[in-house]
Amino acid sequence: MPELPEVETTCRGIRPAIDGRTMTGVSVRNGRLRVPVPPDLGERVAGAPLQGVRRRAKYLLLDFPAGSVIVHLGMSGSLRVVDAGQPPGAHDHVDLVFGDRALRLRDPRRFGLVVWQPGDALAHPLLARLGIEPLGDEFTGPWLHRAFKGVRAPIKQALMDGHRLVGVGNIYASESLFRARIHPLAPAGSVGARRIGRLVEAVRETLQAAIAAGGSSLRDFVGGDGKKGYFQQEYFVYGRAGLPCRVCGTSVQRVVCGQRSTFFCPRCQRL
Repeated sequence: MPELPEVETTCRGIRPAIDGRTMTGVSVRNGRLRVPVPPDLGERVAGAPLQGVRRRAKYLLLDFPAGSVIVHLGMSGSLRVVDAGQPPGAHDHVDLVFGDRALRLRDPRRFGLVVWQPGDALAHPLLARLGIEPLGDEFTGPWLHRAFKGVRAPIKQALMDGHRLVGVGNIYASESLFRARIHPLAPAGSVGARRIGRLVEAVRETLQAAIAAGGSSLRDFVGGDGKKGYFQQEYFVYGRAGLPCRVCGTSVQRVVCGQRSTFFCPRCQRL
């Protein structure tokens, strides 16, 4: 699934191409996504000037005077800038058209969504109860230490809880915990303030490095310009079970935590 760096990469990639343009229409070839595309979406936005493109958690928000189009890339989606007349592929389900350009949603597994929220986009039920942003000023060591107080769940699972903190998915949780030298199965509430502070720094560093690399392209993901990301080449532990740790040479191990594959170095990340 595209995580925060992939969505931020997409946001930064599409913004220069469409910011300030007027939407001229919507072309829906298959509206049966995870949430069906509203049949009147084109009527709501046609002729409306785009006021901005932003990201909230793993959602893309296209803001118009009357509301926002909310896009989620699902498990395998991408949103690219293409020539409006370019023929679609088999999995190109929705075009948001801005004159001679279009934002084209490609989603082979159809787990994404394109919905309309009148007024404040952040009031939509999908966004209203989300936690804070890991790249925002609120995300600090003292805040995370308080948020984890009394939490017995493994710290990796707690780090991925979107009601506390958004956008840190499976890949980047594993990578951040490695950088902070914290075992992913350690109870979140048992980790001291100093190590939590180190984890906050590691999360920021990991996400910023991934964004700089254009995200991770493990399957179908490409950025708004159609290019693949390459952060997967820099992974310390994710997907590297049985391979030597890049720091100490110990074999990277895989366990299942919260029904998700979790990777760590048993020497660098002692429990």
